[in-house]
Amino acid sequence: MNPNPAAATVAAIELTDLVKTFKGAHGERVRAVSGIDLRIDSGEVVAFLGPNGAGKTTTLDMVLGLTNPDSGTVRVFGERPRRAIDTGAVSAVLQTGGLLRDLTVREIVRMIASTYPTHSDVDEVIDRAGLRKLVDRKVSKCSGGEQQRLRFALALLPNPRLLILDEPTAGMDVSARRDFWDTMHADASAGRTVIFATHYLEEADMFADRIVLIAGGRIVADGTTAEVRGRASGRTVSATLPRQSAAGAITTLREAPGVQSVDERGERVVVTATDSDAVARMLLNDLGGTDVEIVTASLEQAFMALTGDDASAHGSPNSPASASAPGDNDLSSKELAR
Repeated sequence: MNPNPAAATVAAIELTDLVKTFKGAHGERVRAVSGIDLRIDSGEVVAFLGPNGAGKTTTLDMVLGLTNPDSGTVRVFGERPRRAIDTGAVSAVLQTGGLLRDLTVREIVRMIASTYPTHSDVDEVIDRAGLRKLVDRKVSKCSGGEQQRLRFALALLPNPRLLILDEPTAGMDVSARRDFWDTMHADASAGRTVIFATHYLEEADMFADRIVLIAGGRIVADGTTAEVRGRASGRTVSATLPRQSAAGAITTLREAPGVQSVDERGERVVVTATDSDAVARMLLNDLGGTDVEIVTASLEQAFMALTGDDASAHGSPNSPASASAPGDNDLSSKELAR
């Protein structure tokens, strides 16, 4: 599969100073998206993360052409979103809706395929989505995870260059989830761009090449999982200190540049610092430390650290959560109309 190798040099998504406001509960204008700049290149697998009301869904809605920005620009493969969608360059997999329950899996795939001027082979799409054993089953008899795989099959029909996924593996078991992401990475290697919003932080950690973390309508972190973790709180260094010199060593550590906290846990000391390598060298070379370990903060810890202040502010009149932004907490409430 190669959607369009000639277009690889064009950004899949380019957002410039994007702003979107909605009417708040008391009639005031509230910013759901506040000056987002973002470029996503072809072939990337990107996780969009953020607390409810952070603005991530509103941003994806603008990428899908479901709503227009108040200011700023959205370009999808260098074009306006609706133009890119009309040409079949973009597909979306949403959590709910869009399925006719009285049809079989094969019937609904064939029906949707007939609405496109050109489309991928129906049997190939069924196989890629892992639906071969379900082709004669009515949609109403499919589990939530099976229905999600069916939505994925429908999204593949126009052979899109960009896939936008909302909670794509909701309802899938562990095996189906891993098979799904193996398919996504194979597609990305062939040039397809994949963007997904998820509440499964471990899924973002395992499968995303890049994480974009949004809070308060702004991007607060953008990078690999390791980079996002490091930005949140640095890394933690622990070591066992000689009992006779532990008190002096702890004082030295607390006064060292970049050290954020020093905790005593029995014979071990745990140090959180922006420069973990410097702390490790100090422990080994100067303070007599042994059994030194360096641990990166988990993605969940990074998420909480980077979005904590924003989450506590969500009750304020100027926060995105208080705006009556349609579907801002649930992309699945929208449908991608061709």
